[in-house]
Amino acid sequence: RKLHARSVLKKKIKLCAILLCMHNFSDNDMEKLLEEMKEDYYEKIASGKQEKTFHEVIFQIGDCHNSNAKTRDGKIAAEILDEFMKGFQKRNPNLYVFSAHLHMDEATPHLHIDFIPFIETDGKRGLSKRVSLKSALGAQGFYGGTRSDTEWNQWTYSEKCKIAEIMAEYGIEWEHKGNHEKH
Repeated sequence: RKLHARSVLKKKIKLCAILLCMHNFSDNDMEKLLEEMKEDYYEKIASGKQEKTFHEVIFQIGDCHNSNAKTRDGKIAAEILDEFMKGFQKRNPNLYVFSAHLHMDEATPHLHIDFIPFIETDGKRGLSKRVSLKSALGAQGFYGGTRSDTEWNQWTYSEKCKIAEIMAEYGIEWEHKGNHEKH
């Protein structure tokens, strides 16, 4: 029996977590998974230029001047983000959410959503489910156009529109500032 280095085992555990999160694997899929793990599939995803092991998106309403977390408006913003999150998985069936956190400890309430994008395939060339943001968003109707009109940009705009709908229910209008600052 061959012993594996801890780092290799950790990568394989992470891969299993990623793929098992993607629901109902058949025995055949698990056999393919174990086969691909021998080729270090996790490392292939983690070091590849096209895919990531998971993605994170952050949504925020307002800024520290008009939605400070410690104010009444900040608490309303938190309620809106909470309501938005409750429908996220249903709106995005190909994005498996494994972590979502509403942060109230900084100036403005904001929501971190971590997810694994997956797509079902015919299974002829590997697993019947695989990690792919482009394909997952494509299956939800978002297809890239120009360089700035990517699947990701279309999808995030759609989600922001959903937040705007919920905001309107609270009598708040979306002010388009056009900034996309890193957290």
